[in-house]
Amino acid sequence: NKNFNFNNFGKINEIVVTGLNENNNIELTKKLNFLKLENIFFLNKKEITKILNENNFVENYSVIKKYPSTLNIEIEKTSFLAQIKKKNFNYLLGSNGKLIKSDNKKKIPMIFGEFENKYFFELKDNIDKSDFDYDKIKNFFFFKSGRWDIETDSGILLRLPKENLKDSLNFALEIIDKKEIEKIIEIDLRQKNQVVINEK
Repeated sequence: NKNFNFNNFGKINEIVVTGLNENNNIELTKKLNFLKLENIFFLNKKEITKILNENNFVENYSVIKKYPSTLNIEIEKTSFLAQIKKKNFNYLLGSNGKLIKSDNKKKIPMIFGEFENKYFFELKDNIDKSDFDYDKIKNFFFFKSGRWDIETDSGILLRLPKENLKDSLNFALEIIDKKEIEKIIEIDLRQKNQVVINEK
């Protein structure tokens, strides 16, 4: 075919980003526009990865080549797990471990105290493995000793030990289920083989 242009074959002329809100999709598309006119068969994967990983809203992504000239980037948006206040600014902590500045308060727990992300995600993992409902948590309190307290949306304060978090959470849930929830103020599980319940 005399009209077939080998010079343009495989050159990217369209980049489609989906998965985030419209503004973020457009912003990422602009940052990836340098790929246009590059050969779809020989992409600069490191540069694409760097740009996508710099976006705090991105959890996972797939780069799909649609031959001959379109690049589809499908993004899985991070889930917001908690809110944090730092230096008078509000941030959302994503499931990707990144902080996103936000002026809008969401119905997710607030974290108080200075902590490293790994400590929160260890706690979150134990909550997920337990029978405790994460959606019923109002606040987290972190202490320098590495220990957590949890306040439920019904106003019960759970004082947790540093270890055996999953078992402690399940035990606290058993206590809450057996007693009149409106009477419980605090369940202290910090001491091994001991529980202290404070009531109104």
